[in-house]
Amino acid sequence: MAPPSEKKQKSLTSFFTPKTANGLAAAFQKQSQPPIQSPATQEDASLRKRPREEPSDEPDDQRTNGAKKKKIEIERPSDIDLASSARAERFLHTESTNGSAEHNSNGDDDADVDAETRRINQELHRKFVKKLGHPDAMAGRWGGGKSEPAGDDDNVEGEDDDDEPPPPKTKKKGSKTGKLTPMEIQFLDIKRKHMDTLLIMEVGYKFRFFGEDARIAAKELSIVCIPGKMRYDEHPSEAHLDRFASASIPVHRLPVHAKRLVAAGHKVGVVRQIETAALKKVGDNRNAPFTRKLTNLYTKGTYVDEVGELDHQPDSGAPSGGYLLCLTETKAKGWGTDERVDVGIIAVQPATGDIIYDNFEDGFMRSEIETRLLHISPCEFLIVGELTKGTEKLVQHLSGTSTNVFGDRSRMERVPRSKTMAAESYSHVAQFYADKVQQASQDNKASALLDKVLKLPEPVTICLSAMINHLKEYGLEHIFDLTKYFQSFTTRSHMLLNGTTLESLEVYRNSTDHVEKGSLFWALDKTHTKFGRRLLRKWVGRPLLHVEQLQARLQAVEEMLTKQSTAPVDQLEKLLVHTRGDLERSLIRIYYGKCTRPELVSVLQTLQRIGTQYARMETAADTPFDSPLINDAICAIPRILPSVTSHLEKINYRAAQDDDRYEFFREEHQNEDIQDHQMNIAHVEYELDQHRAVAAEKIKKKKVEYVTVAGIEYLIEVPNTDIKHVPASWAKISGTKKVSRFHTPEVIRFTTERDQHRESLAAACDKSFKDLLATISSDYQPLRDAISALASLDCLLSLAKVAAQQGYSKPTFLPDDTEPTISIQNGRHPIAEHTLESGYIPFTTTLAHPAPLAHLITGPNMGGKSSFVRATALLVLLAQIGSFVPADGIQLTLCDAIHTRAGARDNLFAGESTFMVEVSETARILRSATPRSLVILDELGRGTSTHDGAAIAQAVLQHVVTEIKCLTLFITHYQNLARVAEGLDAVKNVHMRFTAEKGDDGEEEITFLYEVAEGVAHRSYGLNVARLARLPKKVLDLAAEKSSEMEHGMRTRRLGGAARILTQAVSSNGTADHLDQLIASIEQL
Repeated sequence: MAPPSEKKQKSLTSFFTPKTANGLAAAFQKQSQPPIQSPATQEDASLRKRPREEPSDEPDDQRTNGAKKKKIEIERPSDIDLASSARAERFLHTESTNGSAEHNSNGDDDADVDAETRRINQELHRKFVKKLGHPDAMAGRWGGGKSEPAGDDDNVEGEDDDDEPPPPKTKKKGSKTGKLTPMEIQFLDIKRKHMDTLLIMEVGYKFRFFGEDARIAAKELSIVCIPGKMRYDEHPSEAHLDRFASASIPVHRLPVHAKRLVAAGHKVGVVRQIETAALKKVGDNRNAPFTRKLTNLYTKGTYVDEVGELDHQPDSGAPSGGYLLCLTETKAKGWGTDERVDVGIIAVQPATGDIIYDNFEDGFMRSEIETRLLHISPCEFLIVGELTKGTEKLVQHLSGTSTNVFGDRSRMERVPRSKTMAAESYSHVAQFYADKVQQASQDNKASALLDKVLKLPEPVTICLSAMINHLKEYGLEHIFDLTKYFQSFTTRSHMLLNGTTLESLEVYRNSTDHVEKGSLFWALDKTHTKFGRRLLRKWVGRPLLHVEQLQARLQAVEEMLTKQSTAPVDQLEKLLVHTRGDLERSLIRIYYGKCTRPELVSVLQTLQRIGTQYARMETAADTPFDSPLINDAICAIPRILPSVTSHLEKINYRAAQDDDRYEFFREEHQNEDIQDHQMNIAHVEYELDQHRAVAAEKIKKKKVEYVTVAGIEYLIEVPNTDIKHVPASWAKISGTKKVSRFHTPEVIRFTTERDQHRESLAAACDKSFKDLLATISSDYQPLRDAISALASLDCLLSLAKVAAQQGYSKPTFLPDDTEPTISIQNGRHPIAEHTLESGYIPFTTTLAHPAPLAHLITGPNMGGKSSFVRATALLVLLAQIGSFVPADGIQLTLCDAIHTRAGARDNLFAGESTFMVEVSETARILRSATPRSLVILDELGRGTSTHDGAAIAQAVLQHVVTEIKCLTLFITHYQNLARVAEGLDAVKNVHMRFTAEKGDDGEEEITFLYEVAEGVAHRSYGLNVARLARLPKKVLDLAAEKSSEMEHGMRTRRLGGAARILTQAVSSNGTADHLDQLIASIEQL
């Protein structure tokens, strides 16, 4: 029993001698060398470690195996810490020790074995050094101590033999030597071409994200990210990782998650498998991974693949208009405050097909750019070339935060601008439209529109070329075919409200929390459809400038108001209420070829229902309305009925609802390819049915039936008792204790053939569907006109509902040759009366040429001055939209613009102080106002010292009244401006009424009456507002004391001045001027 015991002892020794991580025994041989042993110690060691004696007559191969085992036990490299440990040295088993023991026990025969072992070890060491480099460097790095050069090979320990598992290999990231799978290599190839895109890759029945994309997706979508490599380059910091980080989503949730990523501001790409398993099986690349390519790209401005608008963050402000805006600019002239820039813009709304362009010159404040950005509300920017510092700061300020004025964070992409870009752009645009001009040569109207596009200004042409190239990446470049909707931003048929006016009048969003509720648009929006709501938003932002258009719109609103309970209006409202989908967006998706089958049949059925309702109204005489605007809209609807009906006749409704591509077309409307593939599938299924008899004969049964188990079809069940009759060529698929299920070779061949035909049938069905979408797209113009007509009816009905509210009246427009006039009787604020529980106190005012051309408005703080002037401006705005107004009556001439300067705010992003913003906006108003403009100046001059501010306010008031002669509402707290007003016949002093009484506690109590009256309010009662703001009583008392002192001092000085003037007036040198000054001084007192 001794030998087994010795063997066990040897294994224990091996256990206590740990291996290094890479088996680099030679590297540490010097450090782990034990001290020289005495003969007695060597003898004890040989007794302790003596191997089992082998029979002398054993075969050579067994002896070789024994040598290998011995060698494995010999080459146990030591650890550095073990070498320095006395306790570990006791168990250390080295080549010298073992060699000594073997020499003592086996004599000369074992010496030959040792020589052979040493030779093998030396050879393995040489290979190791050749493969991984000299080991001394590793010993120095890992052991931290110095090691001698491994030049002496006599005492070098042997390397691991091939029986030992090799150390794990480290491969660099991205290497294609087996570390990355073929699919990951495929992903990297696509990713390196689209580094700015977040890729969603189709892998089997899931869509997956890899690397950094997975981390971003996990954060945005709240899904799990499996750790791994984040980078897409071969960075050493991730060399220890052997796979990419990944995250996955189910296939059916792709639209939802893609929409969320796009709404978060990412550029999203979808990589799909473009071949199927059945066709791949018979293809040339059957052993390669599935062919994949980038099939879809989405951003905020180009997302049209899903019904409905992108989700915006709650309470993030007014929603953006969905426009993709391209902007380029060049410095025109000037420097500093005299700087002028030449700007070109083009804005595209892919979801509706609208295109807006403009070319203009802008000044130091960049007010023109700001106005256009606030009107268009882009959700994505494409910047061509470098922007000037002022424009760059403006764009970043308006779009750079998640709660900006556009409602959400805007994406921004940049493309370089070369010196020859103007010529290249013109050539590119001309080439793009060359075929379209040729196709439209017979249509004079289309030719004229295309000719207009080709004659656009140079900056706009540069933007158009850049936009065409940009949209090609998304497959949306043919939106520019729709030249009917190619419109200039500065069309003079509309009043242009600048950005400051939009903000101060709260047209699209309120100024408190910047949401839509509490805005003018919110008060007017009673629409039922999404496309009607978008059109109303345009109407609100672009009041009309032609009396004929306004009268037509007002006539339509009035007729709908008078007939609001009649059958025609009720029928129209019912139709709008039941129009659930966004027809405008769905139509453009059909045009792009991105529409789904259920959506297509839903849109066509909705259009058919709309057309059928007005099918008999082909002329104005057939309609139940008198308004030309309503009649034109209704007559445009039934024209689409024949084409819509013809398309619906081809479609199987039930299959379309279920998104069944195979049965989508009715049988008589299927093309030859579909029918051929269906015949082939039927033939294969017939062959499978006939094969049952052959299979039954082979297993000696009368008949067999196919079964389907776990989705596997055409299985033949055979009882296990009859298994002996089954041919060996049959493939067993599954089984139970009682039966086994097989596929015959013929069944395998037939099912493979059938799957191929099914894939080909699916491709043919998809092609037929795309052809149908292209056919419908050829009717885009009449379909779009019908939807636009329905949107107009929705807006008119919404304005009629507003007019039906209590206290609203129809505005009266004076002839064009009348002097500028605005006369309001008992007018109310159109927003405040909806938000105030106590109601709004009406006001009456008149501005006219030559007098009163301006109102100088004074009054206590919080007395209602700003509310009064804003209400006046909003009533004018409502009237020119074509809406009824909340007043007993309003008579006005058309205003060509409304300019406002209100509120105190700085402009940090442009480096402008509060007062700088104030006077810059005033300067812009003075430059652009005309005699037919309405100007509102609220507390001008309060941003600087009293004397400078009062002087500027007085000069501006005098300029607008005597030079520009525009209708003006001027709010001020400088009471001495009232003297200036008295010297100007065109200015009238008015104030907000109030009462001042002493309270029980002796404090002066102010009661605001919110009524407009003639005269001047000589005090602002700021202490009253401070009391309402709950300033500490100690502070209020001190302020009241100081105010009394200053007021007393001022009166004393004025009394002294009046006394001096009186002395001069009664003296012999007195004149009439002295008398006038005396009267003015007494009035001030």
